[in-house]
Amino acid sequence: MLKGKKIGFVGGGKMGGVLIGSIISHGLLNAGAIMVSDVVGERLEELKELYGVHVTEDNREVAGGADPVILAVKPQNMAEVLEEISGAGERPGLIISIAAGISTSFIEGYLRKGVRVIRAMPNMPAMIGEGVTALACGRFAGEEDLALARLIFDSVGITVFVEEKLMDAVTGLSGSGPAYGFVVIEALSEAGVRMGLSRDVALRLSAQTILGAARLCLVSGKHPAELRDMVTSPGGTTIAGLKALEEGRIRATLMAAVEAATARARELGGGK
Repeated sequence: MLKGKKIGFVGGGKMGGVLIGSIISHGLLNAGAIMVSDVVGERLEELKELYGVHVTEDNREVAGGADPVILAVKPQNMAEVLEEISGAGERPGLIISIAAGISTSFIEGYLRKGVRVIRAMPNMPAMIGEGVTALACGRFAGEEDLALARLIFDSVGITVFVEEKLMDAVTGLSGSGPAYGFVVIEALSEAGVRMGLSRDVALRLSAQTILGAARLCLVSGKHPAELRDMVTSPGGTTIAGLKALEEGRIRATLMAAVEAATARARELGGGK
């Protein structure tokens, strides 16, 4: 699907670098078909040395010479970047934005009529190929555009499709979610230390247990409640632990965390 194309990255920060490395390592494109622009010259040299991609400080060069173009810039810089690249090239092309809180309509408003825009929200575990990315279409993007975006983001994990109005909820759940997971792992690890385990062993047990539970949930296709019941024998250790979790209102607390993060995402979006 990417054969014969050139892909451009406006912004070569952390997530941009992750995507570039994954696109190359998965054989989706070779380095010569990837263009990257950034305001930090040292970062461009680093990406050139790491991957052999074409680098430039000119955003218009990338926007005019590549299709699709991935906007991997900070949300607060998006308007300035869109003004700069507006009119670059002769065709509408496909724009994929990974900037949190920036709507497809905001991007469409700066570029030529008919530009195809997809909004993507990857999360931090994409750094190790275990991310999840939500994709939403703008007014003019079609099924082929979605399929191409999915091909790119499947290289760093899995993808889901949502209506754009739900992207703030995605931010509150999977965007912020790794932090919730880290808190759970840390708490389990500290409990293990309290019970006499060494810190190293407690951390490894905690992290791998959460990883294993998550993988089992995805691979088995079973509901988490069904899997929980498979671990929980009558009068056993697990039900004693679950009772303590319920007394601590862990489920209500996690739900409240997602709600709070979603509300904050809406505030930060501010109509963009």
